[in-house]
Amino acid sequence: MVNRHVSGAHYGLRDWLAQRITAVVMILYTVLFVVMLLKMPQFDYAGWRSVWMAPLMRYATLLFLLCLFVHAWVGMRNIFMDYIKPTGLRVALYAAVILALVAYGAWAVQILWGR
Repeated sequence: MVNRHVSGAHYGLRDWLAQRITAVVMILYTVLFVVMLLKMPQFDYAGWRSVWMAPLMRYATLLFLLCLFVHAWVGMRNIFMDYIKPTGLRVALYAAVILALVAYGAWAVQILWGR
């Protein structure tokens, strides 16, 4: 009988799927963004503002940024798990990345819906 020892967090399939789904959403957003740029009548402040006043672009941009943050978190977490062995340092780096991503998310909302 083989005695198996389970080690690690086993995020494999979930991480792989999260990376692929977020990447597809970001690609779709990029296509939408390029189409919106091509449809802009003029590249001036008024034209640029009209693009960002459309609810579709605001929500699509927010979805893009959320996907970007999840994508970044999964990647950074995996890098830290693989290469940072001291637990205290790894947890500190996790906390720093989480705080940065939350701050970037709040800043993005402020930019998208601020007046």
